[in-house]
Amino acid sequence: MSKKFFGSILSAFALICLSVSPTLSQSKDKKKQVDDEGVRPMTIPVSILTKAELKDKRAEEFVEAGEIVVTEDDDKQVILSIRSVSNTPLSLAVLIQDNLSSGANLQLNSIKKFIRNLPGGSRVMVAYLRAGTTQVRQRFTDDLDEAADSIRIIAGTSSAAPRSPYDGVYDTIKKFDALPTGRRAILLISDGFDASSGFGSLPSNDSLDLDRAILRAQRNGVAIYSFYASGTVTEGGDPQIVLSAQSLLNRLSNDTGGRAFFQGTFTPISFDPFFTELNLLLNRQFALTYLSTHMEKGYHRVKVTSTNPEIKIEHPKGYYYR
Repeated sequence: MSKKFFGSILSAFALICLSVSPTLSQSKDKKKQVDDEGVRPMTIPVSILTKAELKDKRAEEFVEAGEIVVTEDDDKQVILSIRSVSNTPLSLAVLIQDNLSSGANLQLNSIKKFIRNLPGGSRVMVAYLRAGTTQVRQRFTDDLDEAADSIRIIAGTSSAAPRSPYDGVYDTIKKFDALPTGRRAILLISDGFDASSGFGSLPSNDSLDLDRAILRAQRNGVAIYSFYASGTVTEGGDPQIVLSAQSLLNRLSNDTGGRAFFQGTFTPISFDPFFTELNLLLNRQFALTYLSTHMEKGYHRVKVTSTNPEIKIEHPKGYYYR
């Protein structure tokens, strides 16, 4: 997808922002009624799309978003701002598991093209997840060519297998702390296999590493998008292991406001269809900031909806406050 495409849909973003502006103006009046000592700002990533866009995998020229409503633990919250691609650059970390099967190397050009075609001002980090470490190839930079050039051949050996890819996700989220609050995302290319219970067993749906990664992503407003690719452990293995690993990727993405992409139980022939949909999601992604009225420690459920029934909003399911 070209930079020209990104520019061509900015008018749609402007229209979305205008359509929710009445909500924002009403929020200013409501804000006066809230004790400042009893609230705190919370920023979450949300993707606002029409059902037709999701079906056709392409952006519409005009979108009527309706009134956007945020509830936390079933209590309506005050929206402070909704910032889009036109005024909030994307910060994206690309994480690649280093023990993926050789077929994943055929997708490197697609990954580089995706990075180069991100909107100007985007910040990109590139890292590889390998046994016990997260090898950072490129720290966050707005030089998209430099970030793309840091992509290297995947090792593709069992010795490079991480104990759990979710450890690397957890560690990477900390690197967003030095960046301004705004639109944040991770693209994880992984087989999703969590070997914390041993390589000979099914990965547990109650993975502690996965839970930690989800909670940190929710707390830091990072949406995680995952592409499944076969690894040295999962390629040609027990289909139950593959499906179980894919379910972990699916939960990681769904719970953080992202999306998981699969094509059967093998590495897809091409990532291009995935990138087409991912471009749509990222360019319909907003940084939504609201005032949370819940100051107690613990997990808080979040729901974002629109009064327009044709609008679908993808967002984190909640976050942990401490």
